[in-house]
Amino acid sequence: MPFVNDVLKYKSVSVVGLEKNTGKTESLNYILDNIDYNNNTIAVTSIGIDGESVDQVTNSHKPEITVYESSFFVTAENYYLSRKITSEIIDICNYTPTPLGRLIVARAIDTGKTILAGPSNTADLKSLIDNLSSIGANTTIIDGAISRLSLAAPSVTDAMILATGAALSANVNTLVRITKFVVDTINIPNVPPLQAEILSNLNSGIYALTDNNTIVDLNLQSVFTLNSSSSDLFQFGNTIFVAGAINDKTLNSISAVKNPNDITLIIKDFSKLFVKPESFYSFIKKGCNLRVLKKPTLIAVTVNPISPSGIVLNSNYLLDELRKNINVPVYNIKQNETLRYS
Repeated sequence: MPFVNDVLKYKSVSVVGLEKNTGKTESLNYILDNIDYNNNTIAVTSIGIDGESVDQVTNSHKPEITVYESSFFVTAENYYLSRKITSEIIDICNYTPTPLGRLIVARAIDTGKTILAGPSNTADLKSLIDNLSSIGANTTIIDGAISRLSLAAPSVTDAMILATGAALSANVNTLVRITKFVVDTINIPNVPPLQAEILSNLNSGIYALTDNNTIVDLNLQSVFTLNSSSSDLFQFGNTIFVAGAINDKTLNSISAVKNPNDITLIIKDFSKLFVKPESFYSFIKKGCNLRVLKKPTLIAVTVNPISPSGIVLNSNYLLDELRKNINVPVYNIKQNETLRYS
């Protein structure tokens, strides 16, 4: 499928599931199975641990991770010792050790299976991606998790693939609505490059941005320190930047001010949003502008129409409904066979 070639355009790509068992690891394996290894060197790792044959929570089958000859992979010491692949150690990382030991960077000498384990914080993951690139990896693919969206943020990985499916909801309309909401937040438009440049080094607090792009510190550490009125936020102009998290109360409060269609709220990226769909869409509907410093490239959405509880959705209908509602390529990567849980 075309999105495999799109993956190779980026230095790093995260594969994120909207819920457990929506096909995230199967999507990763599909990518790894279909890459042209003659012209590309791939590295693969995980946020946390992935590749067990049985899910430790649901006790259902999980697809193992197949690593191909000459690829790099990263895992914890204990898992490296139990790997089913011949490999050589390239590096032992100095990152925060996992409960299963230090992280090992290895190169596969043949093709085989392994459990993956990688860094659990953004700083270490960014450093690891850079290190893998420096030793020859064209693209690093990270098996991610929806509960760790910060590790799929554009400040960490360049692009992402989103996995959704019946495990998220047995109702197609609900599944489509939730998936569309996540896709819409991922695709919040960028600010102009100049604004992104002057705001990118602000890591905490709330700021006003004047019409001539002067930054004014509003002396507020986070949205949680705001009072019931947001009018004071706009005494220096109609644009504000929040470096930290955004909640429902913030969106509702800002959209309640006079002339909301003149207001622009800038956040770092989609992973800073902790809001319900109702608040998000109400904010947009009232005419408020929401922008990010940088948005990731969402390459594709993959679909698993089967849940571990035995629910099987109509795959063609689900694909059609998703394609009608989101402007992103949508694929069932196992269109003609059962998609295994992951």
